[in-house]
Amino acid sequence: MRIIAGEKRSRKIEAPQGQDTRPTADRVKEALFSMLQRRLYDARVLDLYAGSGALSLEALSRGAKSAVLVDMSFKAGKVIRQNIETLDYGDRARFLNMEDMRAISHLEGQGAQFDLIFLDPPYRMNTTETCARLAKKLLAEGGIIICEHDRKTPPDIPEGLQLYDRREYGITGISFFTREGEDG
Repeated sequence: MRIIAGEKRSRKIEAPQGQDTRPTADRVKEALFSMLQRRLYDARVLDLYAGSGALSLEALSRGAKSAVLVDMSFKAGKVIRQNIETLDYGDRARFLNMEDMRAISHLEGQGAQFDLIFLDPPYRMNTTETCARLAKKLLAEGGIIICEHDRKTPPDIPEGLQLYDRREYGITGISFFTREGEDG
């Protein structure tokens, strides 16, 4: 795996071994970040099922201000910490080795707000409740939730959010949500 663009362009990053994580293909990542480019500068990023951290590390490379990476896997956590260190992002990236809802509660307690929230969970996981909870407390005004999923099973539209775009890349689907009444 590698960082595609930005200040750390072409730098290699590691991915956890095994089937517990599903790295985003470079083609999908490039299309996604082309769409997000105008939103990246100074963005606060949450990567809720970080895996290797590739999405949030790519965002940092392209100008995001900070990132919180969350994964409950010990193996993923080890790789994420290594990737943060390799890219010298220790001052801009923070890793939380905990379950998703516990991390959301922890971040709510800190009053955290995020401009971009990446959800790249295991394919069969229903993210509707997670998205709704994120929208209530953690999604900054004008922010977006980007949910990667199997293209055949897109997530339901969570309460308080609206779908403003959905794209398909082979077997991968990406849904973009904003708060109701906000433009994407």
